[in-house]
Amino acid sequence: MDNTDWINRSRAAVWHPCTQMKQHDTGALPLVPIDRGQGAWLYDFAGRRYLDAISSWWVNLFGHAHPRINAAVKDQLDRLEHVILGGFTHGPVVELSERLSALTGGALGHCFYASDGSSAVEIALKMSFHYWRNHGQPEKNQFLCLASSYHGETLGTLSVGDVGLYKDAYAPLLRQAATVPSPDARQAAAGETAADCARRVATALEAYLAVHHSSIAALILEPLVQGAGGMVMYDPEYLRLARARCDRYQVHLIADEIMVGFGRTGTLFAHEQAGIRPDLLCLSKGLTGGYLPLSVVMSTDEMFAAFYDDAITRGFLHSHSYTGNPLACRAALATLDIFAEDAVLERNRRFAERFTALLEPLVKHPQARHFRHCGMIWAVDIATDDPEFRLKFYREALQRELLLRPLGTTIYFMPPYILDDTEATLLAEGAVAALEAALEGSSRPLGEGLGVKA
Repeated sequence: MDNTDWINRSRAAVWHPCTQMKQHDTGALPLVPIDRGQGAWLYDFAGRRYLDAISSWWVNLFGHAHPRINAAVKDQLDRLEHVILGGFTHGPVVELSERLSALTGGALGHCFYASDGSSAVEIALKMSFHYWRNHGQPEKNQFLCLASSYHGETLGTLSVGDVGLYKDAYAPLLRQAATVPSPDARQAAAGETAADCARRVATALEAYLAVHHSSIAALILEPLVQGAGGMVMYDPEYLRLARARCDRYQVHLIADEIMVGFGRTGTLFAHEQAGIRPDLLCLSKGLTGGYLPLSVVMSTDEMFAAFYDDAITRGFLHSHSYTGNPLACRAALATLDIFAEDAVLERNRRFAERFTALLEPLVKHPQARHFRHCGMIWAVDIATDDPEFRLKFYREALQRELLLRPLGTTIYFMPPYILDDTEATLLAEGAVAALEAALEGSSRPLGEGLGVKA
């Protein structure tokens, strides 16, 4: 079958995520059927290609069909595809837990698994609440988050988020967390550095905890980069101050590194840049290299010990059917092998320097504002009041072989870690061309010049 057949069948049967489905029918949001992936590229059924510049929602760290991850999953498939983790265990989940703990220097010694990022955040919230209940402090049952934060789209995660697009419709169902200001470096006052801004904003956190700490179980935040809130970036100083305030007022610190973990900010874990460790660390997305759904909550030994008891009610009674799936764990182990054997972080630093230079024409565009960069994440705000800018830019990027999905008027890049210089140049130059066309409103009909044959 060709592209049209798959598009029509999908529109008739599939309810796509984070989408106004009518836009697929009107053509405002093109539906692109994908037949296969290879490296940084996705190919449709007509052989047209698209550079996956957002790592397919920030998950495919090493691109598509990576031979070493493929081989690991195929090998595991012939051994054990799945087994209940309640009362049973298996090699891949044990080895993965040991290796993840070692990557934190043993500071986070226990791993609890689920299938996706939202579930990991829900688990962390429940662990924190239950910890305080087991310690005889059930009144510590509220949570604190940052303005512009995003932690998922289940009811619990929406309750600790601050992006209205996702949560406003469900507000009556939510147990809303308290919000303190974000250390967004774009809000630095005249003469302030990003670190100065972080210190100033941290006074609001101090003031809130001073009054309300007796009811706060945990502060949850996205270290260094707040993703869906607009690629908000801030200085590591805020993490240091947040850790100190949480210690002072006996509040857990939950680091949501679902997006920023595994090298995305320049270090394996983003919180490392502040020289701290959280009480609970949430990981997903790049954990399996984008291959299979898997998430994990890593906890301190102190957190684990609070549930270790003869009474079943003091245990952490939470489960998922596919918890610790062996196939997903093998993909994760292969991903960690690539980090260990291929000097990935060093290569990323060299690539980031080159790609930042290639983006100079975008930075200098007259409608570009607040260009920012952290590790393997780049973002820039576009000064436009066109409510259709996001869709126009998306369509124009597709015309130029690029998969890019702006967050409102914020263009961002989160490519896989494998781009070569030719691909990086195509991405940078194509983004500028797509921006110019989107601002001019001259989008061509979808299909004219869409990619090249494989």
